[in-house]
Amino acid sequence: MTTTTHTTPRFPVPTVVLGSRPDPAGPWAAARVFAWRSLLKIRHVPEQLSDVIAVPIIFTLLFTYLFGGALAGSTHRYLQFLLPGTLVMAVLLATMYTGINLNADLDKGVYDRFRTLPIWRPAPIVGALLGDTLRYLLASTLVVGLGLALGFRPHGGVDGTALGMALVIAFASALSWVFCWLGLLLRSANSIMSLAMVVLFPLTMASNTFVQPATMPGWLRDFVDVNPVSHLVTTTRAAMAGTVIASQVVGVLLTTLATIAVFAPLTLRAYSRKP
Repeated sequence: MTTTTHTTPRFPVPTVVLGSRPDPAGPWAAARVFAWRSLLKIRHVPEQLSDVIAVPIIFTLLFTYLFGGALAGSTHRYLQFLLPGTLVMAVLLATMYTGINLNADLDKGVYDRFRTLPIWRPAPIVGALLGDTLRYLLASTLVVGLGLALGFRPHGGVDGTALGMALVIAFASALSWVFCWLGLLLRSANSIMSLAMVVLFPLTMASNTFVQPATMPGWLRDFVDVNPVSHLVTTTRAAMAGTVIASQVVGVLLTTLATIAVFAPLTLRAYSRKP
């Protein structure tokens, strides 16, 4: 006679409930999740905000008190001219970190996991860009807030200041697609930073950020006149002064859309082909 012993399993056996599978997240919902992930990375590593906080403050203080007396006779007078330019410069320099962070995640294999998820394929890229938009908003707010504390008075009022900040953030978001593309193509974060400095510093320094182009030699003035950063600075300066015209705003928006139209497809194509 055999005895059957029934043993109780140490771990509960999961019960499978049959039913309809939940619908996958839509493109906008998936992008929002990855935007939130970008913000959580800043929360856990707040050092990432050093460029967004330190650079605008340093630029505004340094250039105001370094060049103000020499170029305009007084720091207060020069600040009215300079601050829209430092706003553009500080925000545009922060765009390189979009590509740097993307490249770092690729090296860690994080995006390999994202590709296996049943989500809209570009969501990780689009979400990261949405998260970086808040970085640009923070940098813009710091520059304008510090400028107001130092004596900057925008005659365009709140509406003109908000328009100028919006144009800068939109242009920076479009430029972020360029660095996303570079982040997928280049091998290291140091390569991206080096190339970004080579590109961004001539564009921001060789513009009308610090002085009027009329004081420059002819060959340099020709470059400044076609430099898209110069047009962005001019439009931002006019918006804050309350003298902006529609053609200036349209010109910045067309440049922004053209940049996205060229580099967004290149970025998504490079992302889909990334091994």
